[in-house]
Amino acid sequence: MWRKLVAAAIALTVAGGAGFWLLTRPVVLAASDLPAHVADLANGERMFHAGSCASCHAAPGAVGADKTRLGGGLDLRTDFGLFRVPNISPDPDTGIGRWTAAEFATAMLHGVGPDGRHLYPAFPYTSYARMTLPDVLDLGAYLRTLPPVTNTVPGHDLAFPFSVRRGIGLWKRRYLDPSPVLAIAADNDLLARGRYLVEGPGHCGECHTPRDAFGGPDRTRWLAGAPDPEGKGRIPNITPHDEGIGGWAEEDIAYALESGFTPDFDTFGGSMVAVQENFAALGAGDRAAVAAYLKAVPALADAR
Repeated sequence: MWRKLVAAAIALTVAGGAGFWLLTRPVVLAASDLPAHVADLANGERMFHAGSCASCHAAPGAVGADKTRLGGGLDLRTDFGLFRVPNISPDPDTGIGRWTAAEFATAMLHGVGPDGRHLYPAFPYTSYARMTLPDVLDLGAYLRTLPPVTNTVPGHDLAFPFSVRRGIGLWKRRYLDPSPVLAIAADNDLLARGRYLVEGPGHCGECHTPRDAFGGPDRTRWLAGAPDPEGKGRIPNITPHDEGIGGWAEEDIAYALESGFTPDFDTFGGSMVAVQENFAALGAGDRAAVAAYLKAVPALADAR
């Protein structure tokens, strides 16, 4: 009797472990999954600015050409532990200089590193998953033109169970969803472009949308503001509600993204300064598209 119970327990344990292993299996792109593509470096630079890559991966306070030195090392302190921003310069030993195009696309779209392990969603691949593959390839090609920076970034400092990367596979099953958040008319090109920039490379929802207990974005309160993930106050509501930017016209939003000046005769502050500087590097059409999208999302009161 006991032998049967022990055997059954072992069998259940093995089956459970196998099921967990299958459910958390990383998704990896092969070179054969990529289309024939000639890199558009100008578009890659556009995606670089849309994603504000320098805001996290360059040295804090970097200006001018130093914004293209993406040696990483910034500490992000969160409720889940300490994340250290990696080196994404083309340095072959401490950066991503040895990554293939397929490995870069896998990281961006599926949150998996070249070693086949899940990346933590402190890297906003839940938003980048909405990017087109050509845009991702163009971004990767542009990054390879930037200065290599030799800087070995230490690993993250996370307590159990967050230190178990394999478990991120289950998290992805719930939260890694490349479908659009906002439904729009198929023939509205301006809104489509704005949605793409905000929900994809711009990853605005990563900061402006509150998260649940597992760190996943709450789509029902999309862009309604959230606690600062580093515990320093709140990220503002950017929906067209009175508690958000309801009093701003589309032209006000576009101008603020270009100049940093708000219609309230104020200026952006905190981390939004760097974001605004990146949006200023985009074309007027892209800023207008973002403005149109932000006026089209549901108006929500501040998320608490």
